[in-house]
Amino acid sequence: MNICINGFKGRMGNAIAEAAADSGHTITGKVDIGDDLKAALSASDVVIDFSFHTVTRSVFETAAELGKPVICGTTGHTQADRAELLKIAEAMPTVWAGNYSIGVNLLCYLTEKAAEILPLSYNAEITEMHHRMKKDAPSGTALMLAESVLGPRNLSYDDLQHGREGVPGERGEREVGMHSLRGGDVVGDHSVIFADIGERIELTHKASSRAIFARGAVRAADWVMEKKPGVYSIRDVLGLT
Repeated sequence: MNICINGFKGRMGNAIAEAAADSGHTITGKVDIGDDLKAALSASDVVIDFSFHTVTRSVFETAAELGKPVICGTTGHTQADRAELLKIAEAMPTVWAGNYSIGVNLLCYLTEKAAEILPLSYNAEITEMHHRMKKDAPSGTALMLAESVLGPRNLSYDDLQHGREGVPGERGEREVGMHSLRGGDVVGDHSVIFADIGERIELTHKASSRAIFARGAVRAADWVMEKKPGVYSIRDVLGLT
């Protein structure tokens, strides 16, 4: 398989190139700001995009024009932007996820099951920590976890509480706490806590290498090549649906 990497100079670019080489694939495009994505993607079978949220539209539009599949791991989009981008992504086989790790997606699956089983009295709190250079907050993975809590509990993004300060009052049962920490070189730590009177359940994943995300992205690229146009999740790739 010939792979075009968009965002090659970013933290994930080299990791994806190494994972692709380990899987016997060829990198036919190394694209970053100012490079010609269309030319690189024309010579490739698929594009893997780990870049910046402001260029996602151009990546999707170029892939749609050329009829090429997309693996997107870029985060930081507003809900309105994401809704518009999903419409474009339906034109070609697209896997779009905030995290491509097998462990993280298992965490999302377990979180969803816990949210289905536990009553609202088990208050849900989500924490995430990343390196000091990360630009967006909360992380895409934290938002995946939030969706795993909100859906089964019939809640919405309006029920998310991003941090607390001052005297916010007592915590409501519908509230889902979201807390972002930044510092050092942390690759990615995520936890979901369900706390009731007398006990709490904690589900945690800690990443120590970006290779786990890169391997997942390459695995998704292998999987998506035989799929019809449409938007898929990494849980589709892993069979966790």
